[in-house]
Amino acid sequence: MLAVAWSAHAGVTLQVDGVDDPLKAAVINGVQLSQYATREITAAQATRLYQRAPARAQSALRPYGYYDASVSGDLKQVGNDWQVTLHVKPGEPVKVAKVELQLDQSAADIAPIRHAQRAIERLQGKTLNDAAYDDARDALSAQLTANGFLDARLVTHRVEVNRGDHRAVIRLAWQAGTRYRYGKVHFEGSQFNPGFLDRYVPFKTGDYFSQDQLLALQQALNGADYFAVVNVLPDADKAKNGVVDVDVQLAPARRTIYTGGPFIGTDTGVGVRGGAERRWVNRRGHKWKNELVLAQRLNMLSTLYTIPLPGPNQRSYNFGANYRDADTTTSQSRTLELVGNETRQWHGWTRTVGLHALDGTFTVGKHGNEPDDTPGIEHGRSTEVFAEASLSRKQADDPGFVHRGWLLSLTARSTAGNLLSDARFSQLTADAKWIRAFGAKQRDRLILRGSAGVTWTNDFTDLPPMLRFFAGGDRSVRGYGYQSIGPTNSDGRVIGGKNLLVASTEVEHYFTRNWGMAAFVDAGNAFTGTDYQPKVGAGLGVRWRSPVGMVRVDFGTPIHDSRNHGIELHVVIGPDL
Repeated sequence: MLAVAWSAHAGVTLQVDGVDDPLKAAVINGVQLSQYATREITAAQATRLYQRAPARAQSALRPYGYYDASVSGDLKQVGNDWQVTLHVKPGEPVKVAKVELQLDQSAADIAPIRHAQRAIERLQGKTLNDAAYDDARDALSAQLTANGFLDARLVTHRVEVNRGDHRAVIRLAWQAGTRYRYGKVHFEGSQFNPGFLDRYVPFKTGDYFSQDQLLALQQALNGADYFAVVNVLPDADKAKNGVVDVDVQLAPARRTIYTGGPFIGTDTGVGVRGGAERRWVNRRGHKWKNELVLAQRLNMLSTLYTIPLPGPNQRSYNFGANYRDADTTTSQSRTLELVGNETRQWHGWTRTVGLHALDGTFTVGKHGNEPDDTPGIEHGRSTEVFAEASLSRKQADDPGFVHRGWLLSLTARSTAGNLLSDARFSQLTADAKWIRAFGAKQRDRLILRGSAGVTWTNDFTDLPPMLRFFAGGDRSVRGYGYQSIGPTNSDGRVIGGKNLLVASTEVEHYFTRNWGMAAFVDAGNAFTGTDYQPKVGAGLGVRWRSPVGMVRVDFGTPIHDSRNHGIELHVVIGPDL
């Protein structure tokens, strides 16, 4: 018989042996003793809690398939505390011996539904787990709704447990009903001409209903930047004869926005930025965007006018001009670029085809305020007219903070021989980025990044710096200055290369929702021919999910480089992808 004193004490501590997580965690949560760890408690209260603990522990184990668990324990006073020790013997678990699942064949033939069905069938032979069963059952119901079976009903859902044989039978049956098709899409609150927003609708009247397509419509309208509010809602209450209309509720965004203020970038230095954007010029959805940058190493003035075109693929004509005065570690240039192109959605990708006209002067290999006639400095003036085509695509579960996402961009550009151009060239580039969250509460992220490029030209010296490849900087090899590494001339001055290959691996850990740190290793270089000698940079960084977007502050240093030392600061503000 246990003897206890009836005075107040500090609290109760709990120890559990005989099982590991997740069973141990289930027992700890189930007995409900942790809430008394720092609360004053009497001996009588401690005794009652202890007496209830075995039954509660047994109940906590049943959702995990352990119906025959035995629990014993001890209660003793340690100082001013009460210590409860529970000895758990989980016993033999109940296994799922059979899964009986009934589903209309018309539904089972649809791939996402079929995959959800197989996930339930794979429960057979495994230990019965209530959470896994609930998740698999609900996932199939969700897929039925997501793929147009809006009247689907779960008519049978039983789990029959034979404790004597430690066997369970799962019985599930759905009545899928009619698979609905899209009716009309109704836009409410639009500021544009009737029919203009049809270009963002990824389905046609008569297509089978799909929640993924509704999400794509929502994302397309948000991405158009015309609206402050976008709600895409299937009108299920008025659906009839297997047809459901879609209501899109809209509220216009502010028509004109102005941006501006000081900034600092490790690639550009300290500066000010200003911009004015007309989100829609007229009822046909035309856009006009202007930007001015005045910084230590970059002055830029740009304008872009966009004309959306009718059709379901979000076609647009874009016309722009960009004046750029850039001063990097290795080059200076003043260029005027005129651009005209067409963009459209193509099999989930953004396709761009257009023409560029570039004219300007440049200096390559100059360091700081060196005299222009310093040996090794190269000067040039170049006019280039070239075609450019690109494909780009990105997917992200959350644009503000990506847990699962990727980006891929492919670009090809080429002159038509020497037509209107000082140098004949062709060029291919590729950029990729991949992000995955992992660990407890998804607070860790692995980020992989890579860039590659290749150039063919009859006269490399006539190519301006923006058409040459350099490495180093925030989005290249950290630990080196912006565009500070690459092939050199006979005087040892970096002049850029025909080719590029850069890769990066980064791991982030977040201590809170908004603050974290990063460790990274970058490697790569620009090169000509096959003389590829990658530079390596590594370091640590701070991450802040600020109100204006992700802020990245990195400290990088060259690795095993006899000519470059010290720590380079890199600051980047912007989205993950």
